[in-house]
Amino acid sequence: MQEKHLFEYAVIRFVPCVEREEFLNVGVIVYCAKQGFLQTIYTLNEEKLRAFSENADLAELHERLQAFERVCAGGNDGGPIGKLPVASRFRWLTAARSTVVQTSAVHPGLCADAKETLERLHKQLVL
Repeated sequence: MQEKHLFEYAVIRFVPCVEREEFLNVGVIVYCAKQGFLQTIYTLNEEKLRAFSENADLAELHERLQAFERVCAGGNDGGPIGKLPVASRFRWLTAARSTVVQTSAVHPGLCADAKETLERLHKQLVL
């Protein structure tokens, strides 16, 4: 039997009107310390987004989500946050914020393969 490792994840949400607290799940971020894994995956379904918010700026939303990817990857492309340790980058990405891109509460779990878990959660919670 494969060894299971603790992982944490959060759902990435599009929140077009922060005051109304309505959101649409667009992505997932997964962190597994034991596997040195921090990655995000997202899907922007333009039809769904337009139905949810006809004024949605899809280019801006895409850029914000790409920033999540850059921070996850680390290094210079992730800016000052990208240079932090993996755990710190995950905590920064999942910190509460009042903006059009927010994350859910962080949830724990056990996994054998963090990449596979990321893909499964994406299918379950976003698609």
